[in-house]
Amino acid sequence: QVQLVESGGGLVQAGGSLRLSCAASETAFRLLTVGWYRQAPGNQRELVAIITSGRSTNYVDSVKGRFTISRDNAKNTVYLQMYSLKPEDTAVYYCAAAWVTDPNRQSRGDGMDYWGKGTLVTVSS
Repeated sequence: QVQLVESGGGLVQAGGSLRLSCAASETAFRLLTVGWYRQAPGNQRELVAIITSGRSTNYVDSVKGRFTISRDNAKNTVYLQMYSLKPEDTAVYYCAAAWVTDPNRQSRGDGMDYWGKGTLVTVSS
């Protein structure tokens, strides 16, 4: 069982930045596809960004140019660097991982094998 632990959330003013971290317990971490999802109150969960074992990335349109996903396999960690934050970015952000890359399913939040407990990001206007 792979354990994922998110950190780095908090309260920030609009226009500010945060970096989220997702630390994994799995030594074969480098083989995992890892995604960041978010869910705001009353909204469905959405994929924010995802990175494959080969470091291919994909982003939801609303964060392109503002967020960057990256990974450090030596540290078993995936990061989500967030710039120019907006109030609409307020949500609980979840890290999720999968052994198999499946863009269609993973874009909907399906096909992920492991999930963290989430970290809250609040952006004030």
